[in-house]
Amino acid sequence: MNERLTSGVAILCLVVLYFWGNGALAVTAPVEVNYAQTAKEMLAAGDYLSPQIYGNYWYDKPIFFYWELIAAFSVFGVTDFAARFFPALFAAAGLVLTYAFARRLYDERTAFWSAIILGTGVLYSVLAKLILTDMSLFVFFGGTLAAFFVGYYEQERKYFYIAYICAGLAVLTKGPIGILLPGLVILVFLLLRRDLSALGRMCIPSGLLVFAAVCAPWYVYMYFAHGADFVNTFLGIHNVLRATVSEHAKWDVWYFYLGIYFIGMFPWSFALPLALYRAWCVRPVIDTRTLFLLVWAIVVPVFFQFMATKYPTYSFPAFLPTAILTARLLAKNTRVLKAGAILGMGLYLAVVFVVTNYSEGDGHFSGKEAAAILAQTMRADDLLVCYGDYTATVPYYTGHTMYELASREEIAARAPKEMSWNSKNVMPFLPLDELPRDRTVYLVVERHAFDAFEENLAAQGWEELGALPHEGRTKLRLYRRAVQP
Repeated sequence: MNERLTSGVAILCLVVLYFWGNGALAVTAPVEVNYAQTAKEMLAAGDYLSPQIYGNYWYDKPIFFYWELIAAFSVFGVTDFAARFFPALFAAAGLVLTYAFARRLYDERTAFWSAIILGTGVLYSVLAKLILTDMSLFVFFGGTLAAFFVGYYEQERKYFYIAYICAGLAVLTKGPIGILLPGLVILVFLLLRRDLSALGRMCIPSGLLVFAAVCAPWYVYMYFAHGADFVNTFLGIHNVLRATVSEHAKWDVWYFYLGIYFIGMFPWSFALPLALYRAWCVRPVIDTRTLFLLVWAIVVPVFFQFMATKYPTYSFPAFLPTAILTARLLAKNTRVLKAGAILGMGLYLAVVFVVTNYSEGDGHFSGKEAAAILAQTMRADDLLVCYGDYTATVPYYTGHTMYELASREEIAARAPKEMSWNSKNVMPFLPLDELPRDRTVYLVVERHAFDAFEENLAAQGWEELGALPHEGRTKLRLYRRAVQP
């Protein structure tokens, strides 16, 4: 009982840290604000099934994470704390899942250190605060594989159904990868065990019905409501294209996910490779539990390594088995475990304290401060435009639609096209030659466009409202132009 109490208190302390300071962290661009703005517009429209942003339907991700944000906004209001509430809550759930699974596999000590190792790692700590789908996927992905293995190892059929439910929720969170990748992990594990006959014990027909009952209704609704646009954009652009064409070519390198592991698992990243090397030299017999954890930890990053588009968070679901393996390998090194926990916790406390107390009010990638300046005089019928990179947090915080100024040629070149990354450009545009003179116009100029502004727009009677500095240079300039005769 004392060991469980200690584990509970430790996990609770981590959970408190995940919520600490969230109300002081502004929503950032370009990724976080897409989720927050979409949920905000869905809530305002009263449409809780079709994601929409800037007045357009938006098929970037499935629905579940938007439901989380809508629920938080409904309870807490549209605030920074609300936007970060469910990532922190799911981070807590991830620790509980890891603890429960490790305890089921091994013992209380392994469960305790598995949760501590996972919870104090760099990537887990960061994602606990970011407005991204990855922490929700982590829990459902982990729940799928953990439930499968408990059902397989203990021969309890009911756990297979829990796995199918979790897989359905994963597909509602991230798409087909939520069932395809756990399925691949299971298949590789059974092949290595030479136990493909276990597929017959996994309740596949009835389990797939349970899976479909969880996730199919939303997908069916979206198909009938939006037809080919939904299929082509969601499956074509955001799944097939991501797998075949790199969105960020500079990241498409063979060592990408090795780097993510060493950075994301710090300060624990040194332990597992060293232990695996020693184990390889000794060649011990690998038991069923260790084999499953190793397959899970290896298959996930290897799978994504073969995908053309790479993101730092893609291999994140592999961190759960990695934490358990690390806890087992360091089980007899109490001094190392304590030192790693203190270092990880100390780094996390320092970073959160600095970010929430000493960072600029608008953050590096946020336009919250700019929105506050504009809101002082902006009226409901005024026009908001930007020049340069689209600072999406400005319309999010002002509540005004913001149009990006560009030439007609630039707008045509950046218009959404089938099977092209341009399909993500759903922000509203306004041709430069259509900038009205019969309305008060507020203009946000991003630093990359300062010279172009001086050349093309400065002579049109703009009044400067302010300039926002960052790291010794100006990142945004704000202007207003009154109605002109």
